[in-house]
Amino acid sequence: MTVAIDFGTSNTVLARWNAATQQPETLSLNALSQQLGDNPPLIPSLVYVKNAQIPDIIVGQTVRDRGLDLAQDRRFFRNFKRGIGTDIQGFLPDLDGQMLSFEQIGQWFIEQVWQQLAAHREQPEALTFTVPVDSFEAYRNWLGQVCQSLDIQQVRMLDEPTAAALGYGLEGGETLLVIDFGGGTLDLSLVQLAAPASGKPLGFLLKWGQQSLAQKSGQQVKTARVLAKAGEALGGADIDHWLADYFEQTQAIAPSPLTLRLAERLKIKLSSQKQATEVYFNDETLESYELSLERSQLEKILRENQFFQRLDSKLEQVLQQAQRQEIDLAQIEAVLLVGGTAQMPAVRDWIHRHFAPEKVRSDRPFEAIAHGALQLQQGVEVKDFLYHSYGIRYWDRRQNCHNWHPIIQQGQPYPMEKPVELLLGASTENQPSLELILGELGDEETRTEVYFEGDRLVTRQIRSGSTQVQPLNDREGARTIATLDPPGFPGSDRVRVYFRIDADRFLRITVEDILTNRFLLSDQAVVQLS
Repeated sequence: MTVAIDFGTSNTVLARWNAATQQPETLSLNALSQQLGDNPPLIPSLVYVKNAQIPDIIVGQTVRDRGLDLAQDRRFFRNFKRGIGTDIQGFLPDLDGQMLSFEQIGQWFIEQVWQQLAAHREQPEALTFTVPVDSFEAYRNWLGQVCQSLDIQQVRMLDEPTAAALGYGLEGGETLLVIDFGGGTLDLSLVQLAAPASGKPLGFLLKWGQQSLAQKSGQQVKTARVLAKAGEALGGADIDHWLADYFEQTQAIAPSPLTLRLAERLKIKLSSQKQATEVYFNDETLESYELSLERSQLEKILRENQFFQRLDSKLEQVLQQAQRQEIDLAQIEAVLLVGGTAQMPAVRDWIHRHFAPEKVRSDRPFEAIAHGALQLQQGVEVKDFLYHSYGIRYWDRRQNCHNWHPIIQQGQPYPMEKPVELLLGASTENQPSLELILGELGDEETRTEVYFEGDRLVTRQIRSGSTQVQPLNDREGARTIATLDPPGFPGSDRVRVYFRIDADRFLRITVEDILTNRFLLSDQAVVQLS
């Protein structure tokens, strides 16, 4: 059996491939899942730590059913996905003598979901995780490490909006814009679905086991080609915080887990009505709230927080990438809406200003990603490119500080046909080795800062001329690429380094000693790229 997990900031969706019907289906895990109205079963991405040493963890809908998400309790965690793989400004609690991290909270959550899946007597052979397009390598590496602890033979990763395009079940030939707007991220992808052709499905494998079903059967392969993509940390959680701030300013109600929950309910109600009210009364503390909001007020709050400007910026980024491939706005045949935030009337109105309403589809907002991810095991080949640039660190004498020189540019398709060549020399007398620090280069115009405000985790966009960088190998034992024998001396090139990316997104390097005509490294994998 094949399973897909769409691990989201607000909600997580679990789906499996039904071999009998040859169709995907969403799984419900008893107490962990909730099902409201016409929505499919969703697992709230919530964690409550009863005991960090054992550990004793409560996750999903059980947290809400017990009211553990309403109190100001440092054992309760929400929106923790946003902190995974980021540099946090602030603190995390020390619980039961254990120093916690967002990575640990996320791992506990996924492991609990996996244990509940096993309790349902499900025994998956293959698993696909979906990830935001804007995620840095630290997040993907963390997810890969979590997968090592799961009893599973084969694990793959797929960008969330690409999975959504596959999940809508369209036939080949279309050029689709996927707008995936959930609780924590805004992701846009332009995807072209090609007609089925013979071949082997690729996909980004993390763990290898038995061959996939498609490989066994030799079935026809449908190709999903990613033409452009952009994303940032913006989602429904931010809107909840903006609403909580609004009620603090207008009614002097201090933000808390309770007010955030009420704000989220108001936001959801305003998707179907023009005015909404939430009332809460605690019969123990006699604490009461009555929060009212009109849809027009919500849209004003969105404008004040540059919400629509940020949407415009990401759409423009995708369209600029598409224009370089001679694809314009008119050639986009369908716009697929995914995620709860994409269902807001304000977001739909923004979309309709750019695209004709008949092109917009939103009938699978919560399940499309998980259902589409299952297609990787059923004969779909994804042709993708690198979302970030990659470079090496050097000493900038003019600025008297370290800087970064790009070697592989954003948008590079993989596998690379030709390697990138770099010449390096020694910088000191009798230098015994050469070190090279590789980095993942973010957006040069903006960067996302994750920080604490009081006891809540928030993000904000910082505009500057600097580049956000995440070093990939800046640790003991990983920086050295060449041992020089004889030692090196300044004044001449000593080694020739070749960089290439293979089909599985591994950055590989080959190092040739020019002086001795020896190869010191040969096509060695350094890191998997995003």
